Amino acid sequence: MANQNLTNAKKDKKDEFYTRWEEIEKEVSAYIEYNKDVFKGKTILLPADDPFESNFFKYFAVHFNDYGLKKLIATSYDSSPIVNQQLSLFGDDEKEKRAGKAYKIELTYVNDFDNDGVFNIEDVEQALQAEKLNLNSSKGSKVLSYLHGDKDYVPGDFRSKEVTKLRDEADIIVTNPPFSLFREFMNWVEPLRRCVLVIGNLNAITYKEIFPLIKNNNLWLGATNFNTGMYFNVPNNFEYKKSYHFLKEIDGQKVNRVPGVCWFTNLEHGRRHEPLSLMSMADNIKFSKHKQVKDHQYQKYDNYDAIEVPFTDSIPADYNGIMGVPITFLDKYNPNQFEILGMCENKDLYHLKTRVFTTEECHQAYEAKFHKKGTYDLNASGVINKDGRFEKVYQRVLIKRI
Repeated sequence: MANQNLTNAKKDKKDEFYTRWEEIEKEVSAYIEYNKDVFKGKTILLPADDPFESNFFKYFAVHFNDYGLKKLIATSYDSSPIVNQQLSLFGDDEKEKRAGKAYKIELTYVNDFDNDGVFNIEDVEQALQAEKLNLNSSKGSKVLSYLHGDKDYVPGDFRSKEVTKLRDEADIIVTNPPFSLFREFMNWVEPLRRCVLVIGNLNAITYKEIFPLIKNNNLWLGATNFNTGMYFNVPNNFEYKKSYHFLKEIDGQKVNRVPGVCWFTNLEHGRRHEPLSLMSMADNIKFSKHKQVKDHQYQKYDNYDAIEVPFTDSIPADYNGIMGVPITFLDKYNPNQFEILGMCENKDLYHLKTRVFTTEECHQAYEAKFHKKGTYDLNASGVINKDGRFEKVYQRVLIKRI
């Protein structure tokens, strides 16, 4: 997903990456801490592939009563290589596994199924095993049912009519969607109509379908700091790149670290309202730990009425104009401290450009920088004047202090 290993795994449909319980617990706990009733009386939909295997399902099933859920819905995906093997629920019928039947689980209550005085995932598993027996009998099951798909989508595809109907019932959608379908998935979720908590590639911030939601405070980054990346559980036959040097196993489970991954949500959490500690412009120039800032003046863009701020911790506390900051700023964005105005990009979607470079200027800038003929797309980003020549900066979000 966020790196080539994850992208290829999803493309080939031969390897599966699963979000670890610990990552889910760390993230969800932040919402509970901010609002203990955030999930109370809510219907949660988990429309990821293989939800029976998914730790999302296990986690919310175990905490069903703790969080006061109204309903928990999970769907499996028909083309998954391990459908029906999750939670050891459907592994007793080899013919059924080969058929690749997709299931839907709808929980409206959970209890201590084995009456041992402790409620845990084993109780959920045993209850579902019993429901499976009902499903395949004349009695039928109110918890488990097959998904049939439609003429356009295989059973369990989030875009199918069946799963879309479940979406319309849901208050909150939680999952780790395929990154290649992230734009389409987020459009399908309709975050203006319901809550969402999903994992995505950090670069998705810049998507034209996603950034306006962030700008208008309809979507933001989750509670977990994304600087360290995220570990995912992977199958035992997963093959690492030769250059891989991170942990390969956690608590006996094979894992793979994926950098540049973050949570996207519109659920409130406390870190979102923590003010960013800042120094004055003069103190940044004098004391900054960054050589690009220390002993240098803040440069102004040639194509935006804004100054270039290359690091989030270098945002000046006493500057009231527009600033271009890295997209990683959004990990520390406090809507009570800053306003997001737009982004430096090719199309002037937010009417903030003050200059559009000509084709000839782009040719000249390329020759000046690389000493050969070509085109330097100056209009795709903020541009500063460096040693007498035009220089593009990395992707920048344009903000202003409130």
